[in-house]
Amino acid sequence: MHHDKIEHHPLPCRRLGDGELHHFFGYYNKSTWDRTDRYVLTQRVPMADADLHPGLIAEIGFFDTQDDDRFQKVGQTTAWNWQMGAQLQWLDGAPGRQLIYNCRTDDESAFYPCLGAVIHDVASGVSRPLPMPVYVVAPDSRYALCVDYRRLYVTHQTIGYSDEASLRALPQLDLAPASDGIHVMDLATGMSRLIVSYDALRNFHPVPSMDKAIHWVSHIEINPSSSRVLFLHRWTERVEDETCFLHRLITVNPDGTDMRLLECSDHPLPQLAADFDPNAVGTFDYEKSEYQISHPLWKDDTHIIVWGPHAGSIHYHLYEDRADGEVTVIGADVLTENGHMTFSRTHPDWLLSDTYPDAQTNERILFLYHVPSGVRHDIGSFYTSPTLKKENRCDLHPRWSRDGKRVCIDSIHDGNRQMYALDVASLVDPA
Repeated sequence: MHHDKIEHHPLPCRRLGDGELHHFFGYYNKSTWDRTDRYVLTQRVPMADADLHPGLIAEIGFFDTQDDDRFQKVGQTTAWNWQMGAQLQWLDGAPGRQLIYNCRTDDESAFYPCLGAVIHDVASGVSRPLPMPVYVVAPDSRYALCVDYRRLYVTHQTIGYSDEASLRALPQLDLAPASDGIHVMDLATGMSRLIVSYDALRNFHPVPSMDKAIHWVSHIEINPSSSRVLFLHRWTERVEDETCFLHRLITVNPDGTDMRLLECSDHPLPQLAADFDPNAVGTFDYEKSEYQISHPLWKDDTHIIVWGPHAGSIHYHLYEDRADGEVTVIGADVLTENGHMTFSRTHPDWLLSDTYPDAQTNERILFLYHVPSGVRHDIGSFYTSPTLKKENRCDLHPRWSRDGKRVCIDSIHDGNRQMYALDVASLVDPA
C-alpha cells in the first residue's frame, strides 16, 4: 500500500482572451474545448460580480486559440448563473461543430414557462430552439436531461434561475410532486417525458427526514456511453441553510428503470432547532460538512468519483455502479476536503481537482492526483475575494482538454473573472 504525499509543481497559467470584459465557463463536469482542442467555450459578461436577475445578459461564444484567442459570439442568454453559466456545452455526438445553451423564451405554455434551450451550428450559423432547458446532455448528443431551474432557485439558489415573481417573493412549492422531476428530452424532436418524479424519489428507500422536507435533484451526470445516469437526490426542511441539506447518490437508466441507491447521508439535524442561528454558518462551512455528498462524476461507464461519507468517514470515494458495488477510498491522506474532481479520459490514472478557499488566506489550490503512485501534485494557488457571496463566488471548476494535456479554470485572482489555461503535459506525459 503506497503512502500518499504532496509535491508542489507550480505551472505557468495563461489567461484566455484579451481580458477587456469578463469571461467564465461555469461547471467542472465537461470539457470547455471542442473535439479539436482549438475552440474554447465561454460566457462573456461586462461585470465580475452582480446579483442575478432575469434581465442580465451573458454573451455566448468561444475563443479561437489559433487566432489570438479571438472571441466569436454565437448568441446571448438571460438564463444563466455564476456557478453553472447557461449549461453551455459542445454536442460531441453531433456532426460538425454544434453547441447548446439555455435561454429564456416567450412560450408561457412550455412545461417550464419561458425557459428553453438553443442548439447552434457554428458552421451554418443556424440556431434551433428546444422547449426545455437542459441540465446535462448525453455524450452521444441524442438526449438531454432537464429539471425546473425555478425550483432550484428556491431550494439551491446558486444553481437556479430566478424570474421576476421569485425575486419579489419565493413561491411555495409542492414538497415532492408526482408531476415533476427529471425529464428526458430528445434533442432531434424536442419531445420529452418524465423519467423520475420527486414523489417516486420520496418513496424510494424512504427515511423519516423526508416526510416534511422539500425534495429536488442536482448534479445529474451521464456516463460516457450515454447508457446510465447518476444524480444527487436532496431534501431539507430549511432551504436557507445548506448545512440542513440531506443527500443521496442514486443511479438510473435514461428511461427511468433500474434505479439504485449507492449512498445515503441521512443524519440528525440540530440546526432545525428553533434557537439555531443560521447567520453563524460561514459561506463554505456547508462544503466542509462531514455529511456532504457532492460533485459526483463518472470515471468511466461503471465507476463514480464523489466527495462524501461512506462507512463512517468522508473521503474522495470511488463507487462501483452496482447495488452491492465496491467503494474505494481515493487519496486518503492528501484528498482531505471537498473539491471538483474529474478523471482524465485520455490519462485515466490522473485525477484533476481543486479546493475551496482557505479560511485564512482565501487561496484555492489546483492539483493533479496520480492514483497509482499516491502523489498529489499542487500546480497552482489562486486568490479569491472573501467579499463574494455564495451565489456569486468563482470556484476554479477545473476542466480537462480533449487530449488531456491542458487544464482550464475560472478564476478571479486578479480582480477580473477570467478563464485560464495551464499546460500539464510535463506531469501527465513526461518525456
